[in-house]
Amino acid sequence: MTTLLLIIHVVVCIILIGVVLLQGGKGAEIGAAFGGSSQTLFGGRGAATFLSKVTTVVAIIFMLTSLTLALIQTKRTTTVIKEPSPAVQKEAIPQQSEQSQKTSPPIKQ
Repeated sequence: MTTLLLIIHVVVCIILIGVVLLQGGKGAEIGAAFGGSSQTLFGGRGAATFLSKVTTVVAIIFMLTSLTLALIQTKRTTTVIKEPSPAVQKEAIPQQSEQSQKTSPPIKQ
């Protein structure tokens, strides 16, 4: 589920970048890229309206996938270590009590 959502998110991100790059300032519309006037490709206001609608839809999808991925990740993530593993407990050196240190004879070599 998460992998599929992540793939959709990346594809939508690439589409959003492309749609935003296709939009330009006034007089630099997509029709001007093909050598015609900026008003001839999609009609009088067709390009601006079409591209703005596509941008809005793709941006909404991008935001929804972003929020969904964030929610999934926060529900999945817990603390890093809940309890020490048994291997760590075996390697720990047991501490001697003060009485056993006082009563044990010194080691001679």
